[in-house]
Amino acid sequence: MQKITSQISFDIASVPTKLFIGGKWREGQAGKRLDVIDPSTGAVIAAVADASIEDALAAVTSAHEAGPAWAATPPRRRSEILRRCFELMIERKDMLAELISLENGKALGDAHGEVAYAAEFFRWFAEEAVRLNGEISTAPSGANKILVQHQPIGVAVLVTPWNFPAAMATRKIAPALAAGCTCVLKPATETPLTAYALAELYAQAGVPDGVVNVITTEKSGPVVSKMLHDPRVRKLSFTGSTEVGRKLLHEAADTVISCSMELGGNAPFIVFDDADLDAAIEGAMIAKMRNGGEACTAANRFYVQQGIVDAFAGKLAERMGAMAVGPGYEKATQCGPVINKGALERIDGLVSDATRRGAKVLTGGKPLERSGFYFPPTVLRDVSADAAITRDEIFGPIAALTTFKTEEEVIAAANDTEYGLISYVYTRDLARGLRVSERLETGMVGLNRGIVSDPAAPFGGVKQSGLGREGAHHGILEFCETKYIAVTW
Repeated sequence: MQKITSQISFDIASVPTKLFIGGKWREGQAGKRLDVIDPSTGAVIAAVADASIEDALAAVTSAHEAGPAWAATPPRRRSEILRRCFELMIERKDMLAELISLENGKALGDAHGEVAYAAEFFRWFAEEAVRLNGEISTAPSGANKILVQHQPIGVAVLVTPWNFPAAMATRKIAPALAAGCTCVLKPATETPLTAYALAELYAQAGVPDGVVNVITTEKSGPVVSKMLHDPRVRKLSFTGSTEVGRKLLHEAADTVISCSMELGGNAPFIVFDDADLDAAIEGAMIAKMRNGGEACTAANRFYVQQGIVDAFAGKLAERMGAMAVGPGYEKATQCGPVINKGALERIDGLVSDATRRGAKVLTGGKPLERSGFYFPPTVLRDVSADAAITRDEIFGPIAALTTFKTEEEVIAAANDTEYGLISYVYTRDLARGLRVSERLETGMVGLNRGIVSDPAAPFGGVKQSGLGREGAHHGILEFCETKYIAVTW
């Protein structure tokens, strides 16, 4: 296949498109293929193998057979392999960023940021692999010693979304491997090429055959369900919508599988009158427009205090309205397309509903009439509390602004959602900022910051935004069983 566009420096045909099982590339048993679409143009850029249930079980078998040897591999050796994964990702950062932009549509600058972030999980967990310390203590009665160990949980099924095709995979694979687990990764069918390119990289870094397996499938529900009902699988780590997460929790309950769930968000972005306006605008641009708003951490609901709302709304509309919209892999692009036609139509529906209920469009507001799936950066003001856009995760470049008067009022509004992933707060009053942060019902808070994601920090939500944490030391413990040994000597 020829280069898709002159903007891409590599040949797309060099990227693997077969299933990666047991260290081998192979077609799915049914012989079917799934098209991969460039959202910037709507054109087919590749076709990947479609895994059957039998293929998925073969991947589980491969992971299960590789498990004992990998668990017995010295932590230092596992650490060195993870470190090599990090180094190879950095060496190939330009190619990986272009590939992400091509199949995902995100702006090239965002794609480079994702590659750096994704690689960092390998560096972080390379360090954690050799620090998985247990405990020893004396029982209060003095009768015995209490010995606590952290052992690998076993075969892990990892299900990742399309919006961060590299980072959502490495955020799971790195701690799993560091803990001594093997895994089967099922990436989203919209963005499978990045997962396969990285699988090739892991093998080159020294990850043994069968330790990481990658399969794509059109029938995600039945395939994942079959793996979760296989007694050899002991862990599910899922990133995606709350709706799908609920279904997977039901499936996992049948065999009492340990679950880590990173689900949807409805992030409030709160700006008090005393906030540094320029800092708040910069933070808003990051929190809202990183990855074009297609992120679970994206600011969804903007609550701006009445004394600063005019200035904030005007500056935000000016900044977002000036963003260059175009194919993600073009260097001038600041906002790429959304992932597909369905996403475009859903976002358009949310904006239309908000305007029917009285919201004012300050910039943007309508899909662009061009090939691909483009919705321009949009700012809505005076969005009513009953608009769907205040309840649903937008997952697009739309900022919905509402005015508030008091601290109590905005805390109540921010917490009035089933979600609880992240909040953002801007104020010069540190006491107020910390007070409000403690009362917000979210797993993370960005206080005078528009980005919080860090491999060294525990990422995750409360309420229906998820279970468990990724990153930090917490991330490796998600792939461990805690064993207690009562011993006398």
